[in-house]
Amino acid sequence: MTADEEKAVLRSLQRLPNVGPAFARDLLLLGILDPKDLKQQNPEHLYDRLRQITGVKQDPCVLDTFRAVVHYVETGEARKWWEFTAMRKGPS
Repeated sequence: MTADEEKAVLRSLQRLPNVGPAFARDLLLLGILDPKDLKQQNPEHLYDRLRQITGVKQDPCVLDTFRAVVHYVETGEARKWWEFTAMRKGPS
């Protein structure tokens, strides 16, 4: 992929709700080149793969963001990433 192609992919990914420059780069690391590539993806699997690829412990909020982005791509409903935090934390 050329530098110009990468910039175009990153711009496309950043059009998704909750996706900024850093998260767009994370998606690219995972091989996500188009928002539609997120359809039917498992957010937990994406989160675990990102941890493996980077070798870095990711903030749990990254998992919430994966959930929000996959939800948006599958349903068209834009929700804030923190609306998925309760799902991660379980019943209180």
